[in-house]
Amino acid sequence: MLEFSKKSNTLEQTEYQYSLQDVDEPQLYRLLYSYGDVPKIPFNHRHVPMRPVDQAWISDTTFRDGQQARAPYTVEQIVQLFTFMHQLGGPKGIIRQSEFFLYSDKDRKAVESCMALGFEFPEVTSWIRANAQDFMLVKEIGIEETGILASCSDYHIFKKLKMTRRQAMDQFLGIVKDALSIGVRPRVHLEDITRADYYGFVIPLCQELSRLSTESGIPIKVRACDTLGLGVSFPGVALPRSVPGIAYGLWHYAQFPSDRLEWHGHDDFYKAVVNATTAWLYGIGAVNCTLLGIGERTGNTPLEAMVFEYAALRGTLDGMEPQVITEIARYYEQELGYTIPPRTPLVGTDFNTTRAGIHADGLLKDEEIYNIFDTEKLLGRPVRVLINQNSGAAGLLHWLRGHYGLNGEFSLNKRDTRLEPILEWIQEEYDNGRVTAIGDDEIEAALAFKAPELYAELTESP
Repeated sequence: MLEFSKKSNTLEQTEYQYSLQDVDEPQLYRLLYSYGDVPKIPFNHRHVPMRPVDQAWISDTTFRDGQQARAPYTVEQIVQLFTFMHQLGGPKGIIRQSEFFLYSDKDRKAVESCMALGFEFPEVTSWIRANAQDFMLVKEIGIEETGILASCSDYHIFKKLKMTRRQAMDQFLGIVKDALSIGVRPRVHLEDITRADYYGFVIPLCQELSRLSTESGIPIKVRACDTLGLGVSFPGVALPRSVPGIAYGLWHYAQFPSDRLEWHGHDDFYKAVVNATTAWLYGIGAVNCTLLGIGERTGNTPLEAMVFEYAALRGTLDGMEPQVITEIARYYEQELGYTIPPRTPLVGTDFNTTRAGIHADGLLKDEEIYNIFDTEKLLGRPVRVLINQNSGAAGLLHWLRGHYGLNGEFSLNKRDTRLEPILEWIQEEYDNGRVTAIGDDEIEAALAFKAPELYAELTESP
């Protein structure tokens, strides 16, 4: 059947039906994934159209996938983090959903406590085992949507589930029908999609899910799960690793609208953020994330990163409150005892910190020279300078201005002779073998001892 598409302004062939290929031996893509070698990135030079979504959403799995990589959160901690996400997502609910376990009494208490807050967004969703008891639990609690695992690579179907593709598809479809029968909205998690036979299993399964959705009138969702972080965003990359190709097949062949598609990535090859952004650009409406990227192995797509990716692509934060990101980071470190690696973008202590004197000199002249954006305005994080052997007078002056909140009326420049005894002390420290940066308290003590008049002026200034 031919249909004129208003999206592309061309005639397009719209009916594609892919049948399940029920193979006897698993397709493990050994040319790509030879276990003793680095996974290969093959190209077939087939390009699919970029199709940016009408509305991009962020979804969260901090309390499901993220919680599998750390000590369990308490109910109180979950409620606080959920509240932070509500504040960060803003009045338009750009952070649209948050996913929870329902296994234990504590899990259910956390869900009930978050639902009792009365927030429209993030919507509370669940992830369950595929059995009747868990389905009824979802219904009883009043959760409208639940995730259901559907492992789609032959690594999982043959090696883990010990099934054929036909048996796996029949089981997955049966579970989805059970959810539909009690009015629960299923979200089907296509686990390990970047090692799956895309047109031999994934698309036939999704076409059946699309048919069930139409028949039931319940909007089934699909989550494409890059379980091992093997997805690649480059144009012309071959399936099963192609993020554009995966997105294209889900909306073009399986006929899923963008608002019922979701990308879930991991960071095994440092590609979680770029793959999530690519998913948005090629027609997947939501990207699934965790706070600080905490998740199994190398972690998930960091939620805070996608806040800024959203703003970069849309030209607006759409009411999101990025300053909350700094509150979240502070909460993890101070209340949860989690150590954020200092160089972590957006949340690490050093992400907008410089130690080089030449950089500090540039910052003194114009902060834009060496800072990515106004970090004080957007994140409540002013630019910092740490003092070491490379900081020089410019670094020390920038530290003084920041530490004591000096304005332009305070008369102090990098050639001021009152800085000389402090600079000499710093040099002596490193001449004597010091290798670490000098802390704020140390500089204050040195100022009070070696430059008491300057110290008095600094501490007395308004």
